[in-house]
Amino acid sequence: MVLGRIRTDLALETKEKFEEERAEVRGVAVKEEYNEEKDIRTTTVTIETENGAKTMGRPQGVYITLEAPNLSVPDEGYHREISKELAKHMRSLLPPKKNLSILVVGLGNREITPDALGPDVVSNLHITRHIIREYGAEGAGEEAVHSISGLVPGVMAQTGMETLEIVQGVAEETKPDVIVAIDALAARSIKRLNRTIQITDTGISPGSGVGNHRNGLNQETLGKKVIGIGVPTVVDGATIVRDSMAHLLDTLEEEEKKEFLEEMIAPSLHNMFMTPKDVDDTIKRLSFTISEGLNMAFSKAEE
Repeated sequence: MVLGRIRTDLALETKEKFEEERAEVRGVAVKEEYNEEKDIRTTTVTIETENGAKTMGRPQGVYITLEAPNLSVPDEGYHREISKELAKHMRSLLPPKKNLSILVVGLGNREITPDALGPDVVSNLHITRHIIREYGAEGAGEEAVHSISGLVPGVMAQTGMETLEIVQGVAEETKPDVIVAIDALAARSIKRLNRTIQITDTGISPGSGVGNHRNGLNQETLGKKVIGIGVPTVVDGATIVRDSMAHLLDTLEEEEKKEFLEEMIAPSLHNMFMTPKDVDDTIKRLSFTISEGLNMAFSKAEE
């Protein structure tokens, strides 16, 4: 989504933008929790009405955002805590069924590092569907209560097909109870880059954050509940300029600041996306963190 021409996939940032402009958004509830010991802030944005959805530019549903400042740091203990938080929220969104069939879709291009999060997560999952079909639930281990399958559909430039077309075909054949889609996102704030995880029960729209809109994966298009998980791995060039200049413009009114930035930021910057230089290691860590959280949620589901 574009806010003042700054793109973001995070519902939390959309809500913050309206708050900055002192605009009231009806039909949207926000709940915030902070775990000081773990240094994890959890914000749940619930879009409750059609009016709220129209204003926010997003489907009705729940958007859970985990903000962890040290998520980009190679600290295994800290990442383990993030995995546990992710697992807890995933369990709350999964259908209340003991033995689920779950299709995990890793969206993105494995050949482009900032876009490889989804494929890398699927590579680290405990895939059990084939074992359960062959040997029964016991063959997958006593903790494996769900049938997990994985799919990395690639991108249209590689396959010539819409991601939705591929997922629809696989879902029609395998008939999962729920689909989990993982994708790299775009953020409006540098501070959330590679430090934030968004979980939503509204599905996901591949490429929307970078303006490359593809058909969405959601309940309407797939006929199944779709849980979307994403991490912002890129920001556009305009965000860098805006954040760098913001402290210099504190004396201006909000409207004056907006007009000044619109004039200063070159249109070409909105088509330029940036990511940290250590993105290779970061994506590797994040993919392990998310896959571990999913493995926890899938194999230790609440009775």
